[in-house]
Order: sequence, then structure tokens, then C-alpha cells
Amino acid sequence: MLRARQERRGDLLLMGTVAARLPIAGDGAFDAALHEHGQFPLVRGEVRTLQINVGKRCNMACHHCHVEAGPKRTEIMPQDVAERAIALLDRSPVVETVDLTGGAPELNPSFRFLVETARGLGRRVIDRCNLTVLFEPGMDGLAEFLAAQEVHVVASLPCYSAENIEKQRGRGAFEKSIEALRLLNGLGYGEPEGRLALDLVYNPVGPSLPPDQRRLEARYREELGGRFGLRFTGLLTLANMPIKRFAESLARTGQAEAYQSMLVNHFNPATVPWLMCRSLVSVSWDGKLYDCDFNQMLELQLGAGARTLWDVDSLSQLACARIATGPHCFGCSAGAGSSCGGSLQ
Repeated sequence: MLRARQERRGDLLLMGTVAARLPIAGDGAFDAALHEHGQFPLVRGEVRTLQINVGKRCNMACHHCHVEAGPKRTEIMPQDVAERAIALLDRSPVVETVDLTGGAPELNPSFRFLVETARGLGRRVIDRCNLTVLFEPGMDGLAEFLAAQEVHVVASLPCYSAENIEKQRGRGAFEKSIEALRLLNGLGYGEPEGRLALDLVYNPVGPSLPPDQRRLEARYREELGGRFGLRFTGLLTLANMPIKRFAESLARTGQAEAYQSMLVNHFNPATVPWLMCRSLVSVSWDGKLYDCDFNQMLELQLGAGARTLWDVDSLSQLACARIATGPHCFGCSAGAGSSCGGSLQ
């Protein structure tokens, strides 16, 4: 559906049309930009996606991670929260997709429960997979489980070169990622017109906007197909959000102000109708509700007023509600836009 939207919006302006030059973002700068273009306030429509962050434990500690996930993190969604999320999903027939993220979501003991029950309710399930987790102890049969449940795998592969991937993810990450893609391809993932979708995710190594998604996808296909014989469904380009671990990296290198200023000055009002928060609700490992995963990491509470999974009887109650915003929102609305589904244009 996102790909069709992108094709329909091909006539919209991309990088060439940006907002008037704005000051470096303060707390009200994003709302000011919305005001300037007649798009304030930012309000959610129907909730089509329930994104569940099952915790911050991960087998990796990537430099760009906005979650600050890693092997030593102990925040893990308990079973009773997972069960409440599924109960709420059952009462929310308008929700089409359950988007499982982390950390490495597969490391959560409730991961398979969430997948199986959501699929049993007829919902599409996305697993945001770092690929290397498929080879972690205790993950035997994980790839086969994903295929059997027809889970849509969205796999992080920040580049098609070993050098760039290992700058972000550590030594050996590229080789393991390629092996994981071979495993998934062997199960039928990435086949043209196949039932098992495998999308790859690119994000820049440093403080820059992603390149054109379509052109970069062609390059990925050329490199991964030509060098390794790998197949994938599509490529999603994401901007690095100036929060948590990436924000700390920017501060250490003296680039924080320049990066935020670039995002502000490339604000593209044409992306606003398609921002992921317009149709998504994010759930944290402890059952709190947020407008998106980025707001969750900043502990920026849900604009609608509800605070936890237990405060609502149906996710439909969160439709038409105000969305909480901040300076980081320029990261999703700069240039061609950025979302969990890739470029917005």
C-alpha cells in the first residue's frame, strides 16, 4: 500500500520545495512550521497500525540506534502486557498491521505469542529484524517460524558495503547479515510476487538526509544481486533521528546544531499528510502509549491524553486526537520524508 502511495505522489515536489528558512528548532518550532503551512494541529486519523516495542534488549549496539538498545538492557515487555496488547487489538478491527520492534523483538519471550495471536486475528505482522539475531543462541528455527506465519520481515541493512555496515554495527555484522538474507531467500522471502515480503532498511552513516529511495533501491539490487545473488522486495530509506544515541554522537562531534538546522531548513509540508503518526499508535515495553516510537524514546506522552493500554477499550478511541510534537519531528518531514515505511514521497 505504501508503494502505491509513493507512485501516486510521484508528482509532488521533493527536495526542491522546502519551507522558508526557519530558526534552529526549539520546542515549538515544528508547530510553528505547521502553522505557517496551514497544517496545525497535527491530528491522527484512524489507527491502522499498532506498533509494539517489546523492549530494549538487543544483540547489537548500533551507533545510530534511537532506542539505545543493546545486550545489557533489561527492559523487556512482560507477558501480561503482551496479552493486554492483543486483547486491545481484538477490540480494534480497524487496525490492519501489528509492527513489532525493539531492541531485537525476537529476543523477547513473548515474541512468538504476539506473532501467532495477531496472525490468528487476521492482521498483517511486521518484524523489524536486524538479521544477525537469526544466529543468536536460542533462535534456532526463527526464520522458519517467520516464514510459516507469513511475517513481513523489515530488515535493517544500512548499506550494501561491509565498511559502512561495520562502522554502524560492529565487526562481522555484514557477513552475518548476508548469511541471514541467504537463509530468508532460501525460505521464499523476497521472491517477485511472492507471499513473503522482505524489505531492507537504509539509513545514512552520518548527519545527512537519505538519497532518493528509488535510485538507491536500484543500486542495492545491483550490488546485492550481482555480488551475492540476493533478492528482496523493496528498500526503505530512513533519516537518522537526532535523539538518544545518534544525538549523543552528534554532540560529541560538534554536529548537533548543524544537523538539526538542516532538518528544519528542509522541512517539506507535502510530507505532513503521510507522517506515520497520522495512522499509528506506539506501545512501550511497559504498556504505555505514545504517538510514535520516537516520542516513546523521548517519553513524550500521547497527545490524546490516554497513558497506557488499560486506559482505552479500543484503539479507535485515539482517532481524531492531537499528536504530541517536538523538534525531532523535522526528522520525519525533511526532504522526501521518513517513516517506518520509508520515504514518504
